[in-house]
Amino acid sequence: MTLLFSTKPGRRERHLLRKRNNPLFQETQRQISTADLQEAQRLDHEELADFITEFRKLVHQAVSLQPSEESEVVLKLKESLDKAYEQACGLADDQTETKDAIKKLVAVIMNAVRSGAENDPVALGELQQESTARDAHFELLEHPLIADILYPESVISEEDLVPTLLSSPPEEFASALTLFDTNQLQLLIEGAESYLGEQAGLSDEIANSASERISVMRSLMDDLLSD
Repeated sequence: MTLLFSTKPGRRERHLLRKRNNPLFQETQRQISTADLQEAQRLDHEELADFITEFRKLVHQAVSLQPSEESEVVLKLKESLDKAYEQACGLADDQTETKDAIKKLVAVIMNAVRSGAENDPVALGELQQESTARDAHFELLEHPLIADILYPESVISEEDLVPTLLSSPPEEFASALTLFDTNQLQLLIEGAESYLGEQAGLSDEIANSASERISVMRSLMDDLLSD
């Protein structure tokens, strides 16, 4: 039976696609049944529906903010919007409009916070650093793999992380490595070397590519340790 994949899959369907016919995953994970696909799509759209409900609540909170609103309320809303953006980046369907709306809401809130700190150069500097870091983080989240790794209920299990990284597109792989500190990189390297050594029957091309990825991880770790 022909599998009907989504044009813009959610995180669960996306991970099925990563594993499909991928020799770096265990053989039992490479085959996708119709039932597997339908369940992943069902859960992805269930997550999307829940997100829409919660996002509408956030929008209502944002438009209901008063000029004299307590800073704690404003900052909590900003944090919720940041988390909503992270989640939106991993959802099914095209979330461009939603992400743009979140950015605009965050910008409005940040402008209000800056206005309240206009006589405090230190606070303004910290707010600028936060804004720069947020922009970089949001840009990183445009890679679906990043959104999937960072999602609190990530579909990428600890066992799946190594084969996922070793077979991900080059740009996603490079971006994903920035998420890990030296200790985590060391564990990843050890896990990847062990995992690769256990995989029998890999073609030379795939084995060499995976080995090169491990070398990149090791070089990055060495660079971090030398800083």
